[in-house]
Amino acid sequence: MFAAYAARIAPDDPLSGLELGERPEPEARPGWSVVTVKAASLNHHDLWSLRGVGLPAEKLPMILGCDAAGVDEDGNEVVLHSVIGQTGHGVGPKEPRSILTEHYQGSFAQKVAVPTWNLLPKPAGLSFEEAACLPTAWLTAYRMLFTNAGVKPGDTVLVQGAGGGVATALIVLGKAAGLRVWATSRDEAKGARAVELGADAWFPSGARLPERVDAVMETVGAATWSHSIKSLRPGGTLVISGATSGPNPPAAELTRIFFLELKVVGSTMGTKEELGQLLSFCQTTGVRPVIDSVLPLAEAREGFARMEKGDVFGKIVLKP
Repeated sequence: MFAAYAARIAPDDPLSGLELGERPEPEARPGWSVVTVKAASLNHHDLWSLRGVGLPAEKLPMILGCDAAGVDEDGNEVVLHSVIGQTGHGVGPKEPRSILTEHYQGSFAQKVAVPTWNLLPKPAGLSFEEAACLPTAWLTAYRMLFTNAGVKPGDTVLVQGAGGGVATALIVLGKAAGLRVWATSRDEAKGARAVELGADAWFPSGARLPERVDAVMETVGAATWSHSIKSLRPGGTLVISGATSGPNPPAAELTRIFFLELKVVGSTMGTKEELGQLLSFCQTTGVRPVIDSVLPLAEAREGFARMEKGDVFGKIVLKP
């Protein structure tokens, strides 16, 4: 079957390790299902895998892709929950939690195998392309806002770095939940698009805000860390789920954190139950993922290159 896979680990030139070509079809095994992939979406996790983060060389070649929607062996339309080993279903109770492609072949292919427990019904109101955007970026955003941030309708939330998949999800979900959403961006066009999505205002990255916010959603990391801490009201919460600009900010802002009693909460992906809640939220509210573009799987390299450059607004979807 045709697939996009990591053939080599290249920390400084990740795309040089990406190959497109034939790979073996997944084999059925007890407790697992083989899904015919109808759509899959790109994540920064896929670029990190090509750099060797979470993907050791001995696991190569590894088909990339942790998000997908498709059809199982019984003809059911399904969405993949991409956290494997969370409960022991299909892998044994002692296997540690991992994201698909860290140990098992991924979804950038015509077929993918996952534990049957990891499949959820796709709501009829969502297209395969829309559903494929949800399991990583949108689930991450859902958990950040509704599990870890402690916000309530009417609160003000700052989303750093408008444009990425998680950031656009945070804007759309936050607005639908009755939050006042502010966003930052280095790019005026992306800031304007954030407002079109529902953000109440956008500001240049690092700009002083009109007032301090109740919570900051941080996925950028080093480049925006100090601004995030300084933007919080006393007792406010910073939720961090990524560090695309690097993990080591020039200043940790420890004095401000303890003096203002700020909360810093780490957030990673989400549970199967939260993914089910997110699917229901989209179905009942009419909220839909922001799709930057849909590409044939054969053009996956173009999608990877655009994501690496940051030349996206929303999710890039691949179709086998």
